[in-house]
This record gives sequence, structure tokens and C-alpha cells, in this order.
Amino acid sequence: MIQDESLFAVIRSAAPDHRKTFLKALDGRVLTHGDMFARTAQIANCLRASGLRAGDRLAVQVEKSSEALLVYLACLRTGAIYLPLNPAYTLAEVEYFLADATPSCVVVRPENETSVRALVPETTTVLGLSDDGRTGSLIEQSYAMPIEFDDISREADDLAAILYTSGTTGRSKGTMLTQRNLVSNALTLRELWRFTERDVLLHALPIFHTHGLFTATNTVLMAGAAMNFLPRFDADQIFAYLGESTVMMGVPTFYTRLLADPRLTRDAVAHMRVFISGSAPLREETHSTWLARTDHVILERYGMTETNMITSNPYVGERRAGTVGFPLPGVELRIVEGDAGASLPAGEIGVIEVRGPNVCKGYWKKPEQTVESFRDDGFFITGDLGMIDAQGYVQIVGRAKDLVISGGLNVYPREVEIEIDAVPGVLESAVIGLPHPDLGEAVTAVVVRQSDISINETELIAALAGRLAKFKQPKRVIFVDALPRNTMGKVQKNKLREYCRTL
Repeated sequence: MIQDESLFAVIRSAAPDHRKTFLKALDGRVLTHGDMFARTAQIANCLRASGLRAGDRLAVQVEKSSEALLVYLACLRTGAIYLPLNPAYTLAEVEYFLADATPSCVVVRPENETSVRALVPETTTVLGLSDDGRTGSLIEQSYAMPIEFDDISREADDLAAILYTSGTTGRSKGTMLTQRNLVSNALTLRELWRFTERDVLLHALPIFHTHGLFTATNTVLMAGAAMNFLPRFDADQIFAYLGESTVMMGVPTFYTRLLADPRLTRDAVAHMRVFISGSAPLREETHSTWLARTDHVILERYGMTETNMITSNPYVGERRAGTVGFPLPGVELRIVEGDAGASLPAGEIGVIEVRGPNVCKGYWKKPEQTVESFRDDGFFITGDLGMIDAQGYVQIVGRAKDLVISGGLNVYPREVEIEIDAVPGVLESAVIGLPHPDLGEAVTAVVVRQSDISINETELIAALAGRLAKFKQPKRVIFVDALPRNTMGKVQKNKLREYCRTL
């Protein structure tokens, strides 16, 4: 008999007393760990009845809710591969993911069922789940299902999820994450960050992203802990639930917004165990101001969709501002010199490469890009630039690719540029990230107009509304006569950044 090495098997083994609270929602609804097992069994039975089988893909594009999280856990129980999609994506964007991943079942908002059905084969099941998670065909059908389900065994290298990401050129790539990837990372973080059954996580992150779905949720489940589960970041809601929480995970934007609120005091957070930040660089100013205001030192860590978490500042010991700490136990990290792959000594800047049980299997249906992303010895090439200081702390100093991280979400310039260039009146464009006090980086479009068509900033942004999710849309458009290029014709985005910062 094959040993069950699935993530859900480990979650089951770590479960506390089933009467213990697992999740408290904004509307006051409380789910115990026992409720979680019963409801995920019903949803898993519903998904099975819809035709979902082990190894199939389940695509989900819905708003964050308790039930949406239960769909993820139910998917794990069926042995299927979970494919979360940002609910802000337009139908045009979703069409690509559905065509690439070919899911056998898709869960969307009820009002989007008809549109999505037109994008998939007749054999694909489309189910509805409302924004509050209370209604929709998935929910209605699941309540008629048994509260027991025979979990499907999975081996360590079987896929658990596909999360789409991309570089600065080309189409999005589906990152293939295995059971081992997710299990190893969650168990490591549980120990490293000292999660126990007594913890209550203040969860205000999205669950279509590795941070909120895997780093936060899986770690809580591995510890048998609980969550105050908020639909999104809202300062009023954060302060309402802060008093009954012990840990908060967030992106830097969370912390800058809380610092702007007079309710953030030492007394308000005196009971908290730890504040954790990731998904984008935390400014040293935010780090020091938070300490002065709260007596808490934010714990910053570093990870990627392809690798889960890679490094973390220590729970006990110096959490050094401007760094992301040390490689996690079992994770190897090195700094190399460009394409040559030669390792660099401490203090030298180069490309970060990692190897370990946390690193993905590769990219879905993209064998050539998978090969290009790994060294022959198994190290994954992150594309991030960094250095290791004399004490072993890892510092991220930039990105080899021109990724823009706005509000903790990845924006890939080429994807935005393609849409901008298609707008009448635009000759060519280049998208860059510029510093922003709230978002970290603001998506900025530098545009060359066609000589015979007039278009302004407002018109251009409006033209993108139906083509790009809001977080990808430019916050600012700067018009220039020409884009700076090198001798090979490549746009020199470093010069564009320098120029735009002077405006």
C-alpha cells in the first residue's frame, strides 16, 4: 500500500481537539476543527460527484470567504490539483489560464458561471460560490453530501497546486507545487516561528496567493491553531480583532497603513507574539518606526511562488532591518555571478539560487522554461539579486527582472505593456515601478504617442479598465518623445526610472 504523504494527511495528524476553534469570520461565524473536517468532506464529495478526480485541476476564481478556504482543503482531500485565480482578473485574463491548465472543474461567482461556461469544453463542470460563501450551486449541492470522505492518498512528488506566475516577458507560467513542497515548508515555519495550538492568526491576506494560502493557512493548520479570518485588509477590522489575536502576517502596505493610524499604540499590541512581513521589501524606515511605536520588531522573511519560503529573520535573535534573515533549515542558498553560475563570497552581489524540498517541480507544460530555471545541480535560479553579509544575513538588493511589486502583488511589465500598446494612439510603452509610500511600488507607464492620434493619461487608463485587473493598471502615465535604448535596441528601464524620479 502506498504511504499517504499528502498535505492533508499531515494536517489531519496535527489536528487538535475537534471542538477547538479553527476559524472565526467577520460575520461572527465560527468553525471548529471538527466543522472543517465535516464541511470539507461534503465539498469533496460534491467535487467528486462533479467528475473531479485525482490529478485533475480545480480552478477557483472567487472572493475570499470561509467556504472558499474550505474548497482548497476539500480539493486536497480529493487528490486533485488546486488552481487559485485572482478574483480581480478579467474574463479575458481568465481565458488564458483555463486554456492552459484545462481544469475539469471551475468554481466562480454565480454571476460569472454563464460567461465561464462559454470558455471551457462541455465536459468541464462549472460551479458557483457567492462572495460571502453562503450561496451558489457548489454550496447548495454540498449540503446534501455525506460528512465523511475517504481521502485520496498522494505521494510526496504528486502535485498539490499550480500557481500562475510569470517573468517580464511572455505568458504566465504555472508553477507546479508538490505535496512535499507544501508540507516541508509549513512544518519548518511552524517550528521556526513557534506556532502552537494557543496561537490565533490575524488573517487579512488574499488566498489566491502563496502568502495567504500556503504560508499563513498551512502553518496554522500544522499547529492546530486558529484564525481570525478577514476578507481583506481594513484598519477598522484589524483593530477590532487585534485584541483576540497573537500573530499577524502581512505585506509592507499593511504596516505602513497601520502606522498612519493613531490607534496603533504599545498597549494595543502588547499581547501580540509576533508580526511577520513578506511578499515585498520592507523599508528600513517602516521597520524602525514600527519598533519605536510598538516595541515590536517586525519579522521579515523572503519567498517566491516557485520556492515557498526561502529565508526568515530569527524568532529569537536579531531581526535585522534591510535583510530577510537566514536560509530556512533544509534550504540551501547561494549567490552566483550571473549566467556563469560561479559562487560569490560574502558581501558580493549576485543572483540568488536555492535548493531544497521547498522548491517547485517546474512549470506546467513548459519543459524548456523549467530546464532554463534550474542549474544542473538542482539549484533554482530566482532571478533576484542579493548578497549574504558577514553574519550570514541575506539581503535582497534588487531584481534581475523588472518585476513590479505593488501592494504585495506581482505585476509583470510585459503583460501590461502588451495591453497599453494595443490602445489607439500609443506607439510604444515601457512599464516600471516607482517608489510609493503606501503600495511600495506604483505601476508607472512611460508612453510614446503616435504622431497622428492624441491621447491623455485619463483616456489611456480608462482604456485598460476592461483588460487588466485594477492592481495592474498604471497609477501614473508619463509621456515621452522616445524610449531610451541600448545598442541592441533594448529599452533601458534603469534610465527611465532615473528620469521619472526627477519629475
